[in-house]
Amino acid sequence: MTPRPHGAHLPEERTESTAPLPPPELTEAECRRCGTYIAGLDGRYACGVCGWVNDHSEGHRRLPRADEDPDRPTKGRRRPKQLPWPPPPPAQELAPGPAAGPAAEPDPGA
Repeated sequence: MTPRPHGAHLPEERTESTAPLPPPELTEAECRRCGTYIAGLDGRYACGVCGWVNDHSEGHRRLPRADEDPDRPTKGRRRPKQLPWPPPPPAQELAPGPAAGPAAEPDPGA
């Protein structure tokens, strides 16, 4: 990844209302690729049969900003860092073997 050049345009802070958005509306349509009857939220669809997804700009309402997300961590708190690989399996304990001790001596009378 290359560093951002100095003087790059950063998005401006929006002064729009931060009032919570109304709940999403369940909408239904046919998949444009395979014709399967699908449902979505606010006109945004994804077909589970063929994988078709419509563009987010085709929705009926704007998408919420990050600061409008009710599940967003509070300021100063971050999500735990995710490792890029799965964690190693837990270490297995060794199975108990024969007791370590003096070797059994053969019976002299046999």
